Amino acid sequence: MEELEISAGTVQEAIEEAERQLGASRDQFEVVVVRKGKTGILGIGGKEAVIKVKPVASLEQDVVKVATEVVDTLVRLMGVAGRVEASSEIPVTLNIEGDDLGILIGRRGQTLASLQYIVRLIVAGRLKAWLPLVVDVAGYKKQHCENLRKLALNLADEVKMRRRVITLEPMMPDERRIIHLTLANHPDVTTHSIGEGESRKVVILLKRG
Repeated sequence: MEELEISAGTVQEAIEEAERQLGASRDQFEVVVVRKGKTGILGIGGKEAVIKVKPVASLEQDVVKVATEVVDTLVRLMGVAGRVEASSEIPVTLNIEGDDLGILIGRRGQTLASLQYIVRLIVAGRLKAWLPLVVDVAGYKKQHCENLRKLALNLADEVKMRRRVITLEPMMPDERRIIHLTLANHPDVTTHSIGEGESRKVVILLKRG
């Protein structure tokens, strides 16, 4: 797996964030300190600590092996012919390839989202550790993610040019997260979510000042 870079106020806080993101205890991943945190004067000029983490080899192998077996079994039980290809980076991505796989995606990717949730639960139960896993079908999620990033940037340009607020259609949590992350460091616009449950939407607006 490739290393995952994490930043926080201090090295210890970054390690704790790594434990949260990986769902693993400290002894289950390696840590390389890229930069120690620096406290600024009166809150000015401070720098966050940066670390790189990577699950230890045994855990990495277990995750890929168990996750692949789980996805393969679930797909066969659903009566779908497909082969599972696992990535070697964080998060582990399990891409299902084959013909006529639309049934695994469902309307707006809802079936795929449910499949991913079930796989994560089963793998976490077997390994006693919650690790980030992505289940995809014929690259659907990867392409959809790229389309959402392009949409976010285009809408940000429109908000900036027309100086008006844009509210998107309701989205699933993962979709909203992509929009938020894409525009997190945008110099001119910011985002937030409104609504409840399945009606929750992303709002893109100009930054104040």
